[in-house]
Amino acid sequence: DVEVIVVARGGGSVEDLLPFSNETLVRAAAACRTPLVSAIGPETDTPLLDLVADYRASTPTDAAKRIVPDVSEERARLVQARGRMRAAVTQQVHREGERLAALRSRPVLAHPESLVDGREREVHRLLDGARRSLDDAVRTASAEVDRLAAQVRALSPAATLDRGYAVVQRAADGAVVRSPDDVAPGDSLRIRVARGELAATAGPA
Repeated sequence: DVEVIVVARGGGSVEDLLPFSNETLVRAAAACRTPLVSAIGPETDTPLLDLVADYRASTPTDAAKRIVPDVSEERARLVQARGRMRAAVTQQVHREGERLAALRSRPVLAHPESLVDGREREVHRLLDGARRSLDDAVRTASAEVDRLAAQVRALSPAATLDRGYAVVQRAADGAVVRSPDDVAPGDSLRIRVARGELAATAGPA
């Protein structure tokens, strides 16, 4: 299932923004039930798509940061949740211990040991259940963090290059080449691959 749609643009002139104000596109975006992020930029220009999108990002990189959870933040939340759960369990055990102490101190009870022993068993049962719940929560959260980390690695530009793809740029201005029409014969090119860069010259088609 598609969880989010990102409409992004890698650069270009002001005229290149006009398609993103197309009425058909804007109406489709407004009717879209899937969350839509506009990453067209720059911030000085506002195509109509920005006005109907659920979120406007300044760049494609900013859009990726907004929709993919940060692994370090998720790990920090996991540590905080673990600390809160441990503190809650410790507090519960302390309260039950105080209640047991109060029961033991009552002189009117002929046989307080039986009552205390029953409460003690209940405390141990609750403590064991709380520990199991904590372990289950930690395992679930750890698995989610690992899944998010794998997702982040798979979406990274470096992972794309490792799969054999390359990024071709014009050496003169650094613009990314997306079509043969973006270069002319004789243009100097810079080709970035997973292990470095190559220089090339565009030839006739």
